[in-house]
Amino acid sequence: MMKRISWMVLLLAGLVATQDAMAQKKTTKKAKPKTTNTKQPAVVNTPVVAPPVVDTPKVKVEEKDTIPVKAVVPSRRPTSTVEGNLTLDKTPLQYDHIRIDDQVYKQIVWREINVKEKMNLPFTYEADEDNGNQKFFNILLRHIKEGDITAFSNANDRFTTALKVEEIATMLMGKKYVISKPDLVLDPDMSKGIMKDTTIRDEFNENTIVAYRIKEEIIFDRETSRLHFRILGIAPVRAVLNDDGSFRDSYTLFWLYYPELRPVLAKYEAYNPRNMGMRMSWEEIFESRYFSSYITKSTLNNPFDKALSGYIADPLMRLLEGENIRETIFNWEQNQWSY
Repeated sequence: MMKRISWMVLLLAGLVATQDAMAQKKTTKKAKPKTTNTKQPAVVNTPVVAPPVVDTPKVKVEEKDTIPVKAVVPSRRPTSTVEGNLTLDKTPLQYDHIRIDDQVYKQIVWREINVKEKMNLPFTYEADEDNGNQKFFNILLRHIKEGDITAFSNANDRFTTALKVEEIATMLMGKKYVISKPDLVLDPDMSKGIMKDTTIRDEFNENTIVAYRIKEEIIFDRETSRLHFRILGIAPVRAVLNDDGSFRDSYTLFWLYYPELRPVLAKYEAYNPRNMGMRMSWEEIFESRYFSSYITKSTLNNPFDKALSGYIADPLMRLLEGENIRETIFNWEQNQWSY
């Protein structure tokens, strides 16, 4: 009897221990958080529509206006079998000093060089060399752009107002203007009609330079008993053409001070149509007066400081009056000699 009671007590104790173990296991489990009903709405695949393209004008503005100088690629091999270049090392000779007391006669004369005359063919020569295009006007523009020489306003011929590079560029190519043209970036096939504004300017035509004006002094030196011709300034003349290409008028672009220009011209060869083996520099062309010109104004018998065109209407009579001025100066020199 006692054995049965002890067996039953052990069985009850085992059942109580098992229930306690199961209760502790339930309490150690983490409670799951309560979730609220936050169901996301279904995503609808709607097509993305690009915003409409607004045709806003985009003006291209250059950083700086420049003079249109023709670019020439230098040769990568020698272009001559003879080494050296005589003109590159040339420097202009200094003028003979004239004392103010020895200056017994002085006149100022304005001449015009027509580049279409046969003797003035060197002014239209435009071959390309390693030092650039050889046309006389291109040489002037190149050194104005580089700052070697200064251009002065055409308001007068006394070199009073210096011009900037931007002003000369506007003088040659005109002012900028805006035009509309198809935008090939946004509308490659031009089906949408998208346009854009572009700033452009006209191209410069070198063939419109038809003449050069020269202002020079003619001085009779008593010490050497001869006339001295001293060029003071050179001015290119540009032609104004009609729509059909016919000539309308001409005007002076700017003035260049010739004594400042001489060292530049001494380093450029000029075209010599009679002897290609003997090339003269541009400085020698002017100093030896190897050009054809006619007088347009002088200080001789001109108290009102007018050009010949100001009081002589007939062009032929103007030419004859210019020849009369030239002969008057020449005869005055001859009259100083006694035989």
